[in-house]
Amino acid sequence: MGVEIERKFLVPDGAAVPDGREFEVRQGYLVLGPEGAEARVREQGTACSLTVKRGVGLVRGEWEIPLSAEQFAELWPATEHARIDKTRRIVPLGPDEAVVDTYHGRLAGLRTVEVEFTDPERAAAFTPPPWFGPEVTDRPEFGNQRLAAADAPPLP
Repeated sequence: MGVEIERKFLVPDGAAVPDGREFEVRQGYLVLGPEGAEARVREQGTACSLTVKRGVGLVRGEWEIPLSAEQFAELWPATEHARIDKTRRIVPLGPDEAVVDTYHGRLAGLRTVEVEFTDPERAAAFTPPPWFGPEVTDRPEFGNQRLAAADAPPLP
């Protein structure tokens, strides 16, 4: 089993996000289960993947396998009612990377930033830079699974 250890924050309106590499992301959910269980497909730049996650909060189970563009295209229609489109920016942050997502469509105006860690101790010791806003790691309404649901209210 893979493990994801990640903290998630909002990026306040008007906050200047440092420069970084950017690309478009389309992700759609095949399964939206209880307690953070999900199966999704993602097209990130030219890379495609199928990811299964289980759990909520700081530490979650995560399994990811690459997909061909053809496999992604075959699965994409099954995600019709649970999709997210966003621009992703990767920002160097000392020994870590900040992953900034700017959402489009009905979620326009929402920006989040995530940082992944190798262990819970590093995550606990992390001090967010001033351009990070409130932490939402433990707020399920800011999970991509919930944001993608067709009946989710628009945020922020």
